[in-house]
Amino acid sequence: MKNLIKTLTLSMVAIATFNSCQEFEDDYLEGPAISTIADNVIFANPDLAQGAVDGVIEIIAHTNSYRGRHIPFYGFNTDVEWNYNSSSVGNSSGELVIYDAKPNNGQMDRDNSSWNEIYIGIERANKCIEGIRTFGTEEPGTELGRLLGVALTYRAVFYSDLIKAWGDVPARFEPINSETLYIAKTSRDTIYKQIIADLKIASDLVPWPNEDSKTTTVERINKAFVKGLRARIALSACGYQQYPNDGVRRSNDPDLSVQKMYKIALDECRDVINSGTVGLEPTFEGVWRKLNEENIIVGGESLWEMPFSDGRGRVNFSFAVRHRMVDQNTGQARGGIAGPLPTVFYDFDEDDTRRDITAVPYEWSTQIGEVPSPDPTKDSNVAFTQQTLAGLNRWYFGKYRYEWMNRYVTSDNDDGINRLYMRYAEILLMAAEAANELEGPAAGAVYLKELRRRAFPAELHAEKVDDYVNALSSKQAMFNAIVDEHKFEFTGEMERKQALIRWNLLGEKLREAKEKMRNLRDRTGEYADVPTTLYYRYLDNDYTELDEDDETIVIYGLNRGETVNPGGDYIAQDWTNLPENEINSLFLEGVDPDTRQFWPIWQTFIAASNGKLVNDYGY
Repeated sequence: MKNLIKTLTLSMVAIATFNSCQEFEDDYLEGPAISTIADNVIFANPDLAQGAVDGVIEIIAHTNSYRGRHIPFYGFNTDVEWNYNSSSVGNSSGELVIYDAKPNNGQMDRDNSSWNEIYIGIERANKCIEGIRTFGTEEPGTELGRLLGVALTYRAVFYSDLIKAWGDVPARFEPINSETLYIAKTSRDTIYKQIIADLKIASDLVPWPNEDSKTTTVERINKAFVKGLRARIALSACGYQQYPNDGVRRSNDPDLSVQKMYKIALDECRDVINSGTVGLEPTFEGVWRKLNEENIIVGGESLWEMPFSDGRGRVNFSFAVRHRMVDQNTGQARGGIAGPLPTVFYDFDEDDTRRDITAVPYEWSTQIGEVPSPDPTKDSNVAFTQQTLAGLNRWYFGKYRYEWMNRYVTSDNDDGINRLYMRYAEILLMAAEAANELEGPAAGAVYLKELRRRAFPAELHAEKVDDYVNALSSKQAMFNAIVDEHKFEFTGEMERKQALIRWNLLGEKLREAKEKMRNLRDRTGEYADVPTTLYYRYLDNDYTELDEDDETIVIYGLNRGETVNPGGDYIAQDWTNLPENEINSLFLEGVDPDTRQFWPIWQTFIAASNGKLVNDYGY
């Protein structure tokens, strides 16, 4: 059973929630703060300090925090992923993903949305960092030193997510007091430099995976993740991004130059690679089976996961292959609010083992009988459903599947699956990108080859790995291949948007994606040989004893050129439904996504800021 970190110590009682500055003044500045009285006890004691640091990450499970708002909506839409609320005109969820968010957005303009909750986490981290430095120790090899490194890392996670979503944000690196209650936004360059420096300190304090009893699960911070996060943030810090009144550009700060930041990224990634403490799973499918099976043992591909208990978290609830009813696989009829663009499947090499895991063309929706409920608390039957073709315009992320879970989900709206925040494949791809930039394509090739070896069968390595990568003889050719590889590796993980922004490709790739979908719809250009009809049957059409063969669909016609009716008991289905209004909904017509790279600060927080906060970017 996974361990959601819930314990809050006495020091957490006095932490501000930011949803009302007046409430903070009334409740916490008028009398003695409970946490101040207790800090010298809490942060000098490793066991008590552990509880306080665990409390930092507890905010992810709050209803409108990462759990119910940030994870389901941040990162859409891209050239590979879209949220199916996009085409619903006036839908408040859709506005968040089509580059048309308003400050009064119905999903987010509330005092407990993710903006607020992330700052709660930051304040908790600030209390822990100050407390350990004042009353504990910063010495490497000590438990309090490790906890300081964990708190610094949590704070860096929160700030990096704030910057990705909002650009410049208020910077708080010390606990709030009466003089800092209301502050303006800080340049993200300043924040980048602080958290990059913090993560250098943290990497010296936090043990490697399995080096310590506290780094044996992917729910605990370890050195491999700290270094990987520092690399990711360094690449973002020197990358392209939209600045207020200044358009899209790189940072002008010499401390955040491409040369310096790529050097940090390459050094950190090579440290992780050379450590031998983590590595690729033997198969791509294995990565996602482990996630869905809630296997949290560290040392494989997952570097860190945001932990959710069984009754919290909406990863599968949001992104799993869609189940239209309670059935033999899940006690909640959910999943499928988003999926890969219909072009993604056809952009893969047909021999790439990542394809069928990444893009799934079916949902669970046809009932063919009933079976006893797998829920041990219920003495009843549930529907037995089959995999059913969804339509060219509705694909699902096969990385998230109720049917791969070892546990039958019984909650109405939570599934307990962790958010996989970083994995080793990203270390390899960042290393390839940084090495290519600093040392040339031959230096990047070794890392790209390692990633592709896992993707293709061994008998195809000579052609699909060695020949393919060796042909990338220029820096630009290698970079272009890395951009493509990122698509094939990370579709459905909502990392693509930030990557496209820092590569200065967001608007270009989104416009290209619309044209590609039109080409697929019309079967022209690169999709001229994609079949217009699919043929399907089931492994077993005898429903006398319902089992896995009765639910499993067999499809012919997904591969290019598969146009001949296979006959037999196959059933034909049209595969052309891709309406223009849905294609157009990838981003709001008439809006340049490069002018809407960030969400606006929600009106609730603008109004409560005492005039300190304003929206930029024309909001």
